[in-house]
Amino acid sequence: MLKSKHLIGLEHFPTSDLNKIIDTSFKFKEILESPERKAILLKEKTIVNMFFENSTRTKISFTLAEKRLGADSINFSSSTSSVKKGETLKDTIQNIDAMKIDGAVIRHGHPGSALKLTEYIDGAVINAGDGSHEHPTQAILDMVTLKEKFGKIKNLKVGIIGDILNSRVARSDIFALKKLGAKIVVCGPSTLLPSNAKRLGVNITHNIEEVLSWCDVVIGLRIQLERMHLGRIPSKREYHSEFGLTYERISKLKKDIVIMHPGPMNRGVEIDSKIADSENAVILDQVLNGVASRMSILYLLLADKPENL
Repeated sequence: MLKSKHLIGLEHFPTSDLNKIIDTSFKFKEILESPERKAILLKEKTIVNMFFENSTRTKISFTLAEKRLGADSINFSSSTSSVKKGETLKDTIQNIDAMKIDGAVIRHGHPGSALKLTEYIDGAVINAGDGSHEHPTQAILDMVTLKEKFGKIKNLKVGIIGDILNSRVARSDIFALKKLGAKIVVCGPSTLLPSNAKRLGVNITHNIEEVLSWCDVVIGLRIQLERMHLGRIPSKREYHSEFGLTYERISKLKKDIVIMHPGPMNRGVEIDSKIADSENAVILDQVLNGVASRMSILYLLLADKPENL
C-alpha cells in the first residue's frame, strides 16, 4: 500500500507515499460526509493510542478515525499507567506489543520517541507529535486542506507565522510543502526562529505585513510557553502587536488570503477572534480533514489488501 511501514516524520518520507495519503484522504472525506460515515476496512485490527502529552484534537481525531474504520481502538493514558510507578517507556511499549497489537499512535515530549518505538514494536507506528521535532499527521491534514481549497499545492505562496522554534507543526509543514512544490516564508521574532531556518530551504522575515501582502495562505502558530525559556518574547501583548493575525492587518489587505491554524488557538495573542471566525478561515475544515486524513494513514499502513473506495 505504502513504501513506508511507519509514519515517523515527513523529512525523509517518500513523496509518492505523501501524495497517496492525500489523494486517499478525499475518498475518506466523502465517506465521512455520507449517511453511513463508516468504512469497515480495519476489522479485527487493534490500535493503541499512547499519549504522554495532553491532546484534544489529535487524540479524538485518531480515536474517531479508528472507529470509523472498524478497528479496535484502545486509549492509553500515561497519568493512570505504570509509568507513574517508574516503568520505562521501553518496558511499557514491549508489554503493550506483547498483547499483539497491529499499530500504535504515539505522542511524547521527547524528540525521537516515535522512532525509538519502532525498535520495540512489530506493528506500524504513527507519530502524533514528538517534542518539538515533527507532527506529520497535522501537516498531512494541512496539505489536504490546501489541495481542497486551491486544487493544487505547487507554487502556492505559504506564510508561516509564530513560534517556529518550538513548533513541530512548522517543521512537518515545511517538509511537506517543499516536497509538493510550494513557496514558503516564515515570520516571527528572531528569538522564535531556529538557527537552521535557512537550511530548511525557506525565506525568513520579521515583517508580518510583508508576508501577508505576499502569501496566498497564512498558517498561524501559537506561542508554546510550555516549551519556551523565559524571555523569548517580552509579553503576549507585545507579541500580538508585532506578529498577531489581527483584524486590522487582514482587513486592509487588497486580496483575500486563507487563514489556517493547527490549534489550540490563543485568541488575542497570535490570532484575533474576528479572524479565526471569519469566512477566510478554514480552521474547522482542517479538523474534519484531520479525521479523513488519519483514516487514510491508518488504512494505507494497516489494511491487509487494498479495497476499492
